[in-house]
Amino acid sequence: MQHSRGELILEKMNATDKTWFSLTVLLLAALACLAQPEAGMKRSESASSLSPLRSRRTVGGMMARRVPWQAMVYLNESMLDGGFSGGALVSDRWILSSGRSLFIRKSRRDISGSHPLIPKIYLGISNRRYANESNEYTVEKVVLHPRFQNQSDWDNDLALIKLKKPVVINDKVIPIPLPERGQDITNIQSGVITGWGFGANLTPAEILRYLTVPLLKSSDCKTAYEHDPLTPNVDNNMFCTEQTKYEENVCLGDAGGALAVKDKETGDIYAAGILSYDKACRVNNYAVYMKISSYLPWIHSVMRGDTEKSAGQRADVMSKFQ
Repeated sequence: MQHSRGELILEKMNATDKTWFSLTVLLLAALACLAQPEAGMKRSESASSLSPLRSRRTVGGMMARRVPWQAMVYLNESMLDGGFSGGALVSDRWILSSGRSLFIRKSRRDISGSHPLIPKIYLGISNRRYANESNEYTVEKVVLHPRFQNQSDWDNDLALIKLKKPVVINDKVIPIPLPERGQDITNIQSGVITGWGFGANLTPAEILRYLTVPLLKSSDCKTAYEHDPLTPNVDNNMFCTEQTKYEENVCLGDAGGALAVKDKETGDIYAAGILSYDKACRVNNYAVYMKISSYLPWIHSVMRGDTEKSAGQRADVMSKFQ
């Protein structure tokens, strides 16, 4: 699974001969810009020690030139008034993000009985200053997971955001695939997370940044958080990543972003998880994600436009053919 930077560049060069609409090739080319943990992300210990602020950056201190599925989900510039977060374009009209990102105050107690806010969505940007009308996509509706925060602040922390108009797919704006049935992260060692979250001096990044982080099973981080009421109660619908050996980690403002992984057998790139617990920073070791494969039935039903009657209506039609 782990490639050298030269192999990744070669892979990208080979992809240029393909047509622009070949989604898989474009995703491979995009991810080729993001380094793998034991190649492009490897830095000397001396370089790290000479730059103490670098190790405190939210997303690795490495600029992401282009992440075409990355969305900015914007409520306000001030984090005290809702702030902004990440999201993943998963089709030409749908953004998958964190449910908590759509509220000013994020706790279950504050959110109870409230409706999510309608955010501004920006696509195709890496620099936050380009979050303007030319890159803004109007939102039609927001759909929270039906069991969002049913037991704690963090469980079922997902939202689907529908755009009023389909986006134009090009080299700057490309959906990231969802996992296929049977695809699992069990044998995947690392993934790439991107965001504009907080870094050194508690300020958000101006340029989109990426970090290659080691993956862990939910059981690996469950014990660390099970006695802390301010952290997620990690279950089988979640998984974790841990900070790098340079103490780099996600932080406030990175929630909602997709962890992109590469399938070991097929080479497919897909979104394995949506970042929920982004408060790890340098305080806690583990970031927590909603495992997308656990939520595929709900995601597909919302994107199809199902209602409460849809399943029964389909069953009724099929019964007449039997």
